[in-house]
Amino acid sequence: MTLNYKSNGVPQGLIFNIQKFSLHDGPGIRTMVFLKGCPLACTWCSNPEGQSASPELMLTCDRCIDQEECERCIAVCLEHVLTWDDDGKLRIDRAHCDGCGDCAYVCPSRALEVSGEWVGVDDVVRIVEEDDAFHARSGGGLTVSGGEPLAQGAFVRALLEAARSRGIDTAVETSGLCNWKTMRDIAPLADRIFFDIKCLDPDKHEQVTGVSNTKILDNFQRLRAEFPEVDVVVRTPVVPGVNDSEDDIRAIAEFVDDAGGASAYELLPYHGFGEPKYTKLGKHYPLSHLVPPSEARMKELRGIAASCGAPGSGAV
Repeated sequence: MTLNYKSNGVPQGLIFNIQKFSLHDGPGIRTMVFLKGCPLACTWCSNPEGQSASPELMLTCDRCIDQEECERCIAVCLEHVLTWDDDGKLRIDRAHCDGCGDCAYVCPSRALEVSGEWVGVDDVVRIVEEDDAFHARSGGGLTVSGGEPLAQGAFVRALLEAARSRGIDTAVETSGLCNWKTMRDIAPLADRIFFDIKCLDPDKHEQVTGVSNTKILDNFQRLRAEFPEVDVVVRTPVVPGVNDSEDDIRAIAEFVDDAGGASAYELLPYHGFGEPKYTKLGKHYPLSHLVPPSEARMKELRGIAASCGAPGSGAV
């Protein structure tokens, strides 16, 4: 998947959120820019609105004003994808919705919102620079996330170049699934790269993400071989029943070490905070039954990673 759009020759990016004052995605206080489009479909994804490479309509039903008082959205929808069901609740024919946003624009209660907006590099940098004082005092900066940001390689490259020219610290979060050329172009522009490695077993990886991990692992090995000076932090989201065994974590830690190592290996416990977004998108969340791993279990797994020589894994 490669998603590139230009206006007057300047790359545009399709983003779904800019989050200020983040403390967990790089040093200091970060401004997070979330880009849409991802080639993976992880069953535990906490940003499902970042998977599609197109704008999407999100519906918060309990905000919706009933049909006796408001039908503004239905009146402006040229595709006729909005209707009332037998229970008097608004429904979206998502197969035919083009995400134009006209209905969201007229919605007085913000029950309807569009996830995804095309923006220019200068517009994003201007917002990031609003937090310059916080970045300077804390050693923070810009972190680009997603979705998979490297699916929009031209835009990310232009954004990182603009940020670095202004002295802004830069970080990129990636699943590692992209063209190697894109990774190669981005690596020198990032002060650090957060690289997800979810599991080493190729069959299991495909089962829970929808794609093979072959290219991901190859990209990691090439990244460490060709850019040993780049600060790379490996992350594994620990999902019960998926990759929470000692063998799973040991295999990843040993692979990272064999590939040239990393500045840190972070184990991140699964959480279900993104579940309400699935409802807003009209999707089913498959892991609603799942219980997050206990802190005691996370401590055990971090100990396993540390015993394999993974740097930083014991303290995360």
